[in-house]
Amino acid sequence: MSCALGLWGLSACKDKPDSAPAAGGSASAAAAAGSAGAAAEQAQAQAPSGHGPKIVPGPGYNPECFAPWKQDTKYLQWTARKPPFRLALVNGYVGNAWRIQMVKTAKAFAKDPAIAPLIKEFKVVSTGTDVAAQLGAIEDFINQGFDGIVTLAVSPDGFDRVIRLADKKDVILVPFDNVLDTDKVMQVNEDQLAMGRQWGEFLDKQLGGKGKVLEVRGLQGNSVDRDRHVGFRQVMEAPGKSYTIVEVVGSWDDGKAQKAVADALAVHRQFDALFAQGGSTGAVRALLDAGHKPIPVATEAENGVRKLIAKHHEQGMKGLSLGQSPGLAAIAMKAALEGLQGKVMPQMISVPIPAADHTTLKDGESFFSQLSDNFFTPNEFPPCGVNISGVKIMNESESDVK
Repeated sequence: MSCALGLWGLSACKDKPDSAPAAGGSASAAAAAGSAGAAAEQAQAQAPSGHGPKIVPGPGYNPECFAPWKQDTKYLQWTARKPPFRLALVNGYVGNAWRIQMVKTAKAFAKDPAIAPLIKEFKVVSTGTDVAAQLGAIEDFINQGFDGIVTLAVSPDGFDRVIRLADKKDVILVPFDNVLDTDKVMQVNEDQLAMGRQWGEFLDKQLGGKGKVLEVRGLQGNSVDRDRHVGFRQVMEAPGKSYTIVEVVGSWDDGKAQKAVADALAVHRQFDALFAQGGSTGAVRALLDAGHKPIPVATEAENGVRKLIAKHHEQGMKGLSLGQSPGLAAIAMKAALEGLQGKVMPQMISVPIPAADHTTLKDGESFFSQLSDNFFTPNEFPPCGVNISGVKIMNESESDVK
């Protein structure tokens, strides 16, 4: 027998281990629904409703997909119920290529033959950069009786009220990408701090501890921009390093990043390296347009910048491209669906960081010469059953589904 302490202090005990057998993405919908029904009946006997998740012992369900963030990450379990479910994606800003592809990916995933039978209704809204508008949309979906809400949060804090409401209504809220500074909800992300450090370590290795570096930051005010910046500076400002860092804002947008880099070049003329959190194609194109000498570049995983690094590598350009995949939306949806069926889940789920550099870039594998520059290259996560083709993603629209 194992006993569990509820997230808000409630206690419960149960007779069986908390882990469930892993399910591959190829499992039939009928099998998935049948398995879900059995899990629902089991968990309904274990936990009361209306109090949010319980904290339970690990390991969790399908750890190849839902890996715990760190060794002491706690595990959560909600009262199980039977599919199909009502799901919603509450996005914030939708003004750059990543966000547009993320929304398209979520729509395509909801139609995947292995997932569609689990979803009764799927809504999508983008509320802009206003926190109050996003909170209002989440609250509205909760009050409408939706079962799960995945969200790309505008701010890392200020969500306490909707978290409490979600728990009261037995709604699973799953922030991803721009996650919240709380352990009260299940969250999905790649390690942004580690990503920032990897970019810094690459440039530091190329420059040998000194030089003038242009840092192009992302969308201000959210946790991804903050954590990537902090990780990068941890390396570049470590004892013994002698870097001059010029900081501009590109908002992860090609046009804005290209202008920001062009403006910086007009003032400073030369840099020894470039770090662009996003909008990387525009940032590197600004260097090329200015006739700047080849320098090391640390970038996101847009298809366009990978094309440029591959094309100009023979002229001396070296680059490390790390991917924050728009497919995180699909993994967050998958996590919500599994949680609704009573599976034991890590509170903070870590997704591996896809990486490629100038020595490993290959057309058709890590970039795609036939697809647009705005396409983000890493989108498939086989352990999670997330295998959405670029064609299916690009055939969707980024418009709201109300």
